Amino acid sequence: MIGKLGGHDDTIVAIATAPGVGAIAVIRLSGAAAITITDKLFPSRDLAAQPSHTLHFGGLHFQGRVIDEVVVSLYRAPRSYTGEEVVEISCHGSPYIQQQIVEACIASGARLARPGEFTQRAFLNGKLDLTQAESVADLIASNTAASHQTALQQMRGGFSRELQVLREQLIRFSALIELELDFSQEDVEFADRTALYALVNEALTEVEKLVTSFKVGNVIKNGVNTAIIGRPNAGKSTLLNTLLNENRAIVSDIAGTTRDTIEEVLNIGGILFRLIDTAGIRESTDTIESIGVQKSLEKMREAGIVIYLFDVAELSVDELLAQVHAFDSEGISYLLVGNKTDVLGAEEARAKFAMIPGVIFISAKDHAQIGALKDQLVYQVMGGAVNTENTIITNVRHYSALQEVYTSLRDVKGGMDAGLPGDLLALDIRRCLHYLADIAGEVTNEDRLDFIFSKFCIGK
Repeated sequence: MIGKLGGHDDTIVAIATAPGVGAIAVIRLSGAAAITITDKLFPSRDLAAQPSHTLHFGGLHFQGRVIDEVVVSLYRAPRSYTGEEVVEISCHGSPYIQQQIVEACIASGARLARPGEFTQRAFLNGKLDLTQAESVADLIASNTAASHQTALQQMRGGFSRELQVLREQLIRFSALIELELDFSQEDVEFADRTALYALVNEALTEVEKLVTSFKVGNVIKNGVNTAIIGRPNAGKSTLLNTLLNENRAIVSDIAGTTRDTIEEVLNIGGILFRLIDTAGIRESTDTIESIGVQKSLEKMREAGIVIYLFDVAELSVDELLAQVHAFDSEGISYLLVGNKTDVLGAEEARAKFAMIPGVIFISAKDHAQIGALKDQLVYQVMGGAVNTENTIITNVRHYSALQEVYTSLRDVKGGMDAGLPGDLLALDIRRCLHYLADIAGEVTNEDRLDFIFSKFCIGK
């Protein structure tokens, strides 16, 4: 574990609750003088003599006047979030009161905390490893059940435990292989090569699963851009309104009503789909509409998935086949959705497009088969149901390091297949161990830590 970094020995203070007016707010202090500083402002009780994990009610005074009546919570080191002396002052939620308390704490010896500094101190004091610390920020930012569960699972150390088991096994083999180097003249083997080979194979499988899970994790964490495209008057705006259960887009029988892109967010099965209703794609002499069409094409190429909506009565089979070929040639992930079955009829539409597999037939106007469309959207981006009980990688830093771990393990396996000597195998194992330690934050420098924690909110 990294030792104390410079500038982390003083006492910090920050508002820990969200900005704005509320019933209550919490001001948090952490550091060796947290209780001493609060004692100066809280004459109701001798806080220095009170035990940990206790609450105390009274007036908070500064420069001869009462700022507010508050509840003070004490958490003595090391039984606190940061591992240091921690005080939390619960006050009334007026922004003026909050600021007055923070300024009083600063005047009494604290300094304003930097973004994420409380969690950074928890990491530095061994209360969390870096993956758990980073998951705290993800938990705060979670806005769906899936992102919440994934962040919670990582904060509880599920990912860390998996990597720790692998790391301990590799360390043991690495030590034995390097011990062999001390006895190179005797030509002995302390490390069981068969067991090492089996371990590397097992580790490759597990790390590959983690690397692959990043695609899912990125969707869970950030959502997926979903462009609804098609010809004018195919019903794109009606579909958007139906999916959202509100009249967000203008619906008209006049082709080309949507001149610009409209974006909304929809939660389906714990996944955020950023729906983009685009201008209808057609040749047009109207300058404004032509700009909208160009934007539609740009959104289509940027999207994680495209819903190609077409009028089952108007579009021909050959035209749909040509569109499928265009999508396939550009590597675009898409769903084919045939709309207006209320006009042609669902059975007739299926018969008409029977030679093209995977088409979903709906009536956006009548809300028919919208549930099936939502299910297919989730399946398209997730490859099935979302299982947040499994370890899922959502962090780009972890993903990059795991790719290096996978490469190192593959090199170890390749070296054993080629009969490389122990000293060369040891190099690849050490490289693998380096990246495993990097994920947990055991080889991270101060500048990199400051960058990681700067993305947290102040007060956390």
